[in-house]
Formats: sequence, structure tokens, C-alpha cells
Amino acid sequence: MTTTERRTDTAVMTSAAAMNSALDVAMAADDKIILLGEDIAEPTGGVFKVSKGLSTKYGVERVRSTPIAEQAIVGTAVGLALGGYRAVAEIMFFDFIAVCMDQVVNHAAKFRYMTGGATPTPITVRTVVGSSRFGAQHAQSLEAWFMHTPGINVVMPSSPADAKGLLAACLESEDPCLYIEHISLAYSKKEEVPTGHYSIPLGQANVLRPGRDVTLITYGPQVPVVEQAAEELAAKGIEAEVIDLRTLVPLDFDTVLSSVERTRRAVIVHEATQFCGPGAEISSRIHEELFNELIAPVQRVGSDYSPVPFSSALSGYPTVAKIVHSVEELM
Repeated sequence: MTTTERRTDTAVMTSAAAMNSALDVAMAADDKIILLGEDIAEPTGGVFKVSKGLSTKYGVERVRSTPIAEQAIVGTAVGLALGGYRAVAEIMFFDFIAVCMDQVVNHAAKFRYMTGGATPTPITVRTVVGSSRFGAQHAQSLEAWFMHTPGINVVMPSSPADAKGLLAACLESEDPCLYIEHISLAYSKKEEVPTGHYSIPLGQANVLRPGRDVTLITYGPQVPVVEQAAEELAAKGIEAEVIDLRTLVPLDFDTVLSSVERTRRAVIVHEATQFCGPGAEISSRIHEELFNELIAPVQRVGSDYSPVPFSSALSGYPTVAKIVHSVEELM
């Protein structure tokens, strides 16, 4: 794993704290970075407290609480980017990205291409997904929508260190980035994270566990689920290699294909719906490139094709049992 490093110290952080650190370090280094979003200034610091303390430190001119108006938030971010700033636009829940799709898809993602590189749009759209307890309009995993949109990076970290490193990379990118946070990961895990500048290049997957029998490909909230499944499979004598994609655009196919070429079996796991989810493209590419190497067809484990239910008991999310069963079928 290659990282851009300018660091000496580390501290134990949650993902929320790590993202706050990334924003803090970047804002201290670049006064052109401006944050926009609902309730992100003090006293709230954002619904999930990611921008806590930043308006006190950098002022409300740079950390601006906005009305509940997603079109205005992203539209302003695009305008700031065209004027030489680097805006971070917070869309409180991923579902509400539908309100500002025009600004993201038809403007931010297209300007650099249409102007021959003359007008890049370096905005970062931060958004949150997850948890059925918020109901069907606050929990959808819609990342596949943006895999269809050339010109925008799609990022979904799974750990505090990655949360900081990938957000820093988004803030440094000349292209717009969609940075997706999962509620279940914001405060559930703590680990050592560099306190200074720390950036992980976009498009670089992370092999979390080596294995010889099957490749498990995942990202975001399903990473800990897949790691647990790999433990259960190991107890049964099946050694699974676990890959955390970290970014969906750009997607590190080199790491994926290299692993599957060795293991000759693959299962793709994500919280987005299985039907037309990101796994469909990844599976197709593996079959196209490695058809003669595969022992069995690539399997996908995704969520049920239905609105996200309010009751967690009805949730169709991938589970350890589903992943283990899928691998055992392959074997």
C-alpha cells in the first residue's frame, strides 16, 4: 500500500474524528477550502459531528451552515470551484443526492471534460448512508448510479485510517469526488490514525487478508462482515483472500484480477442491491478477463431488490451466513 506521507504522530480516532482531522489539516494548509452543509457550523457541527469545532477555528465564512436545499448546496460548491476554491458539500443522507443530481452529474462531472481541462471542478460531496432505522428514504446505497457518470470519483472507506486518507485525497483531487460515509462505521471502530497530513491515492484497493481458495471483494460497511465470514471459512479449512476496494471509481481492477487469477473463485459483496449493483460490473469484467481461469462462475451477495425497510428484522442486507453459504457453494 502506497500512501502520501507527511506525518510523525498518530492518535486513536473513530472514523468521524478521522474525517474531522482530514478537514482540519486541509483547511489549515489551504484557505481556499470552504465547507457547506446543513447545521455544519457550531453548535451542531453536523448531524454526525464530523465538522465539530471547525467553524470556531476557521470562522463561519469558511464553515457555512446552509438551508435545507441540496441544489443550492452543490450548486454553490460548483460555483466556488469554478472561482478557484475547493468546496466540500455535505448532503446529509445519500437519498437526498437525488435532489441535486443535475448539479453533480450534468455540471460538476462534465465541466473539466467540456472545457478541455481548462475549468476543473474540485468539489467533494460528502454524504451518509446506512441503518434501516431511518426508513426507506434515508438508507439507500446508491453508489452504482455514479459509476455510470464519467468524470466523478466514488469513494467509500471502511476504517478510520482510510476515512482520513481517502478524504484527504478527495480534497486534493482536481476532479469532483463523491465521498460516501456509512453510519455504522462512524463511531463503531477506533484505531491509530496519523494526526498530520495523510493521503491514500484513489483507485488503490487494499488486500486485508491473503488467501488461496477464493477472493472476497467488498468495500465500505461490508468489510467487517466479510472479514468475519473469512474467519468462519478459515475454521472450515477454506482460506479466503479479502479485498477492500476503497474506491469504486477509479476501480483497482489490477488487484482484483491478480487475486482472482490465483484463487480462481470470487464472491463480490456489497450493501447496494444485488440487481444492477456495483458487483454486476465487477463480475462481468472478471468473467471477460479470466473466463478460462475460473473454476466456477463469480457469485454476488447484495441486498434485496426492495426499498430499505424500517424494521431491521426485515433487512435484506448481506450477512456472514449468506457470504459463507455462497463460498461453500463455490467450493
